[in-house]
Amino acid sequence: MRGKPDLRFWQIWNMSFGFLGIQFGFALQNGNASRILLTFGADVHHLSWFWLVAPITGMIIQPIIGFMSDKTWCRLGRRRPYFLVGAFLTSIALILMPNAPHLASFIAPMFIGGGLLMIMDASINISMEPFRALVADKLPEEQHTLGFSVQTLLIGIGAVVGSWLPYILGNWIGISKDADSAGLVPDNVTYSFYFGAFVLLSTILWTVFTTSEYPPEVLVKNEVEEKPGKFIIPPIMIKLLLVQFFSWFALFSMWVYTTPAVALRFYGTADPNSATFQEAGNWVGILFGVYNGVSAIIALLLPIVAKRLSKKVTHAIALCIGSVSLLSFLIFNDPHLLIIPMIGVGIAWGSILAMPYAMLANSIPPKRMGVYMGLFNMSITIPQIVSGIVSGLILKYFFADNPILCIVMAGVSMLLGAISALLIKEKRV
Repeated sequence: MRGKPDLRFWQIWNMSFGFLGIQFGFALQNGNASRILLTFGADVHHLSWFWLVAPITGMIIQPIIGFMSDKTWCRLGRRRPYFLVGAFLTSIALILMPNAPHLASFIAPMFIGGGLLMIMDASINISMEPFRALVADKLPEEQHTLGFSVQTLLIGIGAVVGSWLPYILGNWIGISKDADSAGLVPDNVTYSFYFGAFVLLSTILWTVFTTSEYPPEVLVKNEVEEKPGKFIIPPIMIKLLLVQFFSWFALFSMWVYTTPAVALRFYGTADPNSATFQEAGNWVGILFGVYNGVSAIIALLLPIVAKRLSKKVTHAIALCIGSVSLLSFLIFNDPHLLIIPMIGVGIAWGSILAMPYAMLANSIPPKRMGVYMGLFNMSITIPQIVSGIVSGLILKYFFADNPILCIVMAGVSMLLGAISALLIKEKRV
C-alpha cells in the first residue's frame, strides 16, 4: 500500500493491546495444560497427542478467519468483530478448563480437558490472526517491523504475568497450591485461569474501542495494483517455511515437555498428583515468564538490530542463541539456574514472533492480507502437528522415557532453523 500515514507509538500500542490479553491466556495454557492433563490422568507418552488439538485447530481456523475478515465490513470494521468473538469464547474456555473434573459425568476429565484445550486454541486463533493482519492494514511498510515488535512487547508482558500468576497466588498470596483430592486442579491454578479470562476480555475491548480501521474503499485506493483473481504465493513465504518448521517444532517440544522434564530431573518425581510435581509446575511457570519477559525487551531492540544486520541475520542469531540455551539444560543441576537458558530462549521467542511476519508483510497484497497471514500460520501449525505425533514415540522408544532429552531435541531443531534462515535471499527495502 502507498499513502498510509505513520502512526504514533501509542496508536500502535492501542491497536495491539488486545494481544496482551491473548498471550495472557495463551501463557496460562502453555504453562499449565500439561500438568492439568497429567493431573486428569493423561499418560506422559500421550501428552503431545492431546496438545495436537491446538495446532490442528489453528491450521483449520486461521486461514478461514483470515479469508472471512478480508471480506468483512460492518460498524465495528474489518478485523475487530473477530477480536470480540474470539475474546468471549476464549474467556469461557479459560473458566471451564480447570473445572473439567466437575463437568465429567460420563467422560474422563482428561478428554474434557483436551476438548476445552481445542476450544480455547480455536478461540484464541479467531482473535489472533486478525490482529496480525491489522498491523499490515494500518501501518505503512516502513513501520511493519515496529508494529510487529510492539505486538511482541505486549505478548511478552501478558505472557510474563500469565506464566507467573499461579506461582504468585500460591507462594506470595497464600492461595492453596494443593488440590483438595487427587484428580483436581489446585486453587492457585484455577483462580489464575479465572483472572486470565478477565484480562483477555478487557484488553481486547480496549483495542476495539480505541482503534479505528480503514474502510474498504481506502484500502483499495491505496494498494498496489494486482491482477484480478491472481493468487500467487510470495517466494519469501516459501523460503520461510523451513525456518518456521524447525523453530515451531522446537517450541512445541519445549511447551509440552518442560514440566515433566523439570519435575523428573530437578525435583525427582514423575507423579503428577504429588505436591513436589505441582511445585515443579509452578516453577516452570516462572521460567516461562522469564523467557516471555525477555522477549518483550528484545522486541524493542529488534527493529534497530534488523536495520543494521538485515532481518534474516537478526533472526538467525536469535535462533542460534535459543538453540544453545535449550541444549544447556543438560549442564544445570539446580532448577533455579534454569533462568539463565530461559533468557536465551526469550531472545529466540521475541524474534520468532516478529521477524518472519516483518519479512513477509512487505510481499503480501494488502487486499488479501488476512488470508495470506492465515495460510502462513500453517508454517506454525504443521511443525507442531509433526512434533505432537512423533515426539511421544521418540520419548518412549529412543529417549528411555527421559523428557529432558526432548528439550535437547528442541535445541537441535532450533539450530537447524537458524541455519535455514541464513539461506534466505532477503529483499532489502
